[in-house]
Amino acid sequence: MDLTIHPHPLAGATCAIASKSLAHRALILAALCPQMTDILCPTSSDDIDATVGCLEALGARIARTSAGFRVRPIPREGGRARPKEVVLLDCKESASTLRFMLPLACALGVDATLDGQGRLAERPLLPLSDELARHGAVLDWQGRLPLRLSGTLRPGEFRLPGNISSQYVSGLLLASAALGGPMCVLVEEPVESRSYIGMTIDMLASFGAEVEMGRRTRDGRPYWSLTPHCEEGLVCPGTLTIEGDWSCGAFWLCAGAIGGDGITLRGLDTASSQGDRAMALALESMGVQVFSRVDGVSCRASQLGPCSFDASDTPDLVPPLAVACAFAQGVSRITGVGRLRLKESDRIKTVCLTLRRMGACVNATEDAIEVLGSSKLAGGEVDAAGDHRIAMMAAVAAAYCTGPTTIHAAECVSKSYPAFFDDFRLLGGIVEGKDA
Repeated sequence: MDLTIHPHPLAGATCAIASKSLAHRALILAALCPQMTDILCPTSSDDIDATVGCLEALGARIARTSAGFRVRPIPREGGRARPKEVVLLDCKESASTLRFMLPLACALGVDATLDGQGRLAERPLLPLSDELARHGAVLDWQGRLPLRLSGTLRPGEFRLPGNISSQYVSGLLLASAALGGPMCVLVEEPVESRSYIGMTIDMLASFGAEVEMGRRTRDGRPYWSLTPHCEEGLVCPGTLTIEGDWSCGAFWLCAGAIGGDGITLRGLDTASSQGDRAMALALESMGVQVFSRVDGVSCRASQLGPCSFDASDTPDLVPPLAVACAFAQGVSRITGVGRLRLKESDRIKTVCLTLRRMGACVNATEDAIEVLGSSKLAGGEVDAAGDHRIAMMAAVAAAYCTGPTTIHAAECVSKSYPAFFDDFRLLGGIVEGKDA
């Protein structure tokens, strides 16, 4: 799908989509609860649907309702799931689904094949896979998907580095609800994307499971220790609401900061556990007026100053923030971006290449992106590279260019935000081309 964006400032109000990160976690824990759970989640996406499909393959019954999802749990006997045959867990292109389903399937003691599409087959699972094998899982794979899994995970102490993927840690914490014994996860310092682990801890608390946190030393190295207390099972919350998504909402906030009459995004909580709420502080540091409202957040355009931002805890903010920096006066520097090379695209490369093709001056080092801002970008022709956040970044930038921009393969937004271009039009964006 190729779409052409014609220049026109974005302004007005729209609703934030439901948080994809929180939805993954809520669906998994609901599938491990003893009773049915209603999850109020008004929007979905390809990634959320991948998690739903995997949980259904494990035996959960999940119905889409007008308000979200109704989840009936995975049937189990003696703690083990009861699938009739080897289970195919198709994670599509969702890294969260893969890294959460792998330890969960191990804890449930099922025979399964995990598979995926696109770059997911190449995204790392080490050292998570080694830790699972050390605790009783049997993994048959060649370093890329598909992965054949058997055996049953044993409780115990798991050690993981803190600088590869927080999803490894979250996956183990979620799986603890199916483990049937005590677990402690030691995460070696320093820990990146800590806020995502915090989201998992908060979601466990919503299902009645406390996670005890502390510090430990092993072999002279410092670790953050996480001990979930799930041995007696989860407590069904009955109904659980998924709040608005800051990572996708950040694109609209940046659009409102660049120009036009401002944007209001309903459904964002400034007290959220989502680390991506840091976008509000980043924009304020650039001189943007950001207002917290009862029903969400608003921002109003101003003369943008340069930004200095450490993205090690919030890597998904790099594409929208890079757009704002491209229209700011002066040199902005976004650090802590090294892990972006392992996203749906090499996101350091694609952020830089896309903005350069639109007329921005952007350079990258191993762990930083530098942007020399300009009041005008020309527009041009760009490739989304199969990366939903690159497509959204290009669309927001295109609204403020002096000429049209064509985005190739823009359909990849469905990974996280299928209605992105509908909301883009709602806010005044001019889109030419068929995106349905």
